[in-house]
Amino acid sequence: MDGAFQSGGATHVMRRFLLPLVPLALLGILLVVITRWGPADALRGDGYPPVERLNFQRVTLEPGFIVASVLNDGPDTVTIAQVQIDDAFWTFTADTGLSLGHLGRTELRIPYPWVHGEAHIVKVLTSTGTAFEHEIAVAVETPTPNARFLGIFTLIGLYVGVIPVAIGLLWFPFLTRLSTRTMDFLLALTVGLLAFLLVDGASEGLEAAGLLPGSFQGVVLFVLAAAAAYLMLEGVGSWLRSRGRNKAEGRAGWLLAIMIAVGIGLHNFGEGLAIGSAFALGEAALGTLLIVGFTLHNTTEGLAIVAPLARDRRQPSVMELVRLGLIGGVPTIAGAWVGGFVYSPVWSVLFLALGVGAIAQVVGQIVRHMSHEGSTARMLATPPVLAGLLAGFAVMYVTGMLVG
Repeated sequence: MDGAFQSGGATHVMRRFLLPLVPLALLGILLVVITRWGPADALRGDGYPPVERLNFQRVTLEPGFIVASVLNDGPDTVTIAQVQIDDAFWTFTADTGLSLGHLGRTELRIPYPWVHGEAHIVKVLTSTGTAFEHEIAVAVETPTPNARFLGIFTLIGLYVGVIPVAIGLLWFPFLTRLSTRTMDFLLALTVGLLAFLLVDGASEGLEAAGLLPGSFQGVVLFVLAAAAAYLMLEGVGSWLRSRGRNKAEGRAGWLLAIMIAVGIGLHNFGEGLAIGSAFALGEAALGTLLIVGFTLHNTTEGLAIVAPLARDRRQPSVMELVRLGLIGGVPTIAGAWVGGFVYSPVWSVLFLALGVGAIAQVVGQIVRHMSHEGSTARMLATPPVLAGLLAGFAVMYVTGMLVG
């Protein structure tokens, strides 16, 4: 009797978990049928021209060589026939072959005596005669992972992220002696600073998403990654508040400062990524301009991190301030490494999206922190808050002009 009951229970469990998989299996079979023997191929016929979309993922320069990584973004197989550099045909090798299926990629290695500082046009011709080209605006040798370039990108990250954020933290002793209205102004200033970064990061992310191959659905990828970052940090913030409700009573500002530092750190990772990739892609002038502009930007980020701490009853120690500065600034170094050595358009979109989602969550946290005793709409309409928001926008707009 017991054995029969156990057997029946096992059958019930198997049905419960296996039956929902049947529709999924049938859907998979249907997709295979459509892909291999679907109506689209029958309508096109044998004489229908193939749809070819070849996308340049990255072009790097080595001594005596141009190396181009290309991706087939179209639905049909693409066969690479010839390569031209500055309208002259050149020999080349392809590491994974010349015929690329959908989302297939290959690396073309072209022996070419490129000239430092000059512009070159790389053109790839397919077997159907379709041409796809990429412009190298200024020919500069691509950085390779070695001690020299690692040290250079580390210094860039220190100059752009760590030191400016640390300078901004030095305003903290001044903040502790301010009145409540002045603190409302500074917290609103923080919201203005971060809101500008939010809009700026979203603009850069959507622009980068638009440059991705269509198969990657760049805009959808950006939006989903930003939403995931927002929800993840919202969950982390809720967990930190519940865990530290007793131990960190009177330190709500400390938890908020941590969240701001994390959000700014993710944003600064994207800044480091932009700088490193600019140098990796041979755009040295752009990289230098980004260094100057981001350095000015990030000084105000230090103020954004410490502003919520001024209302805490227990003031942070020097080491706690150092930790906040490192959380906000060090990701710039990691971003410069990734951008300079392993640049990928998809990763750029993902990291920019993470920064946008994180900053959006932090802005919401600060607004809730400011309005914990009353209506949010009433709080935002007060003169100190309105003045702080406008001042934050203005500061970031002026410094942002140096980046653009």
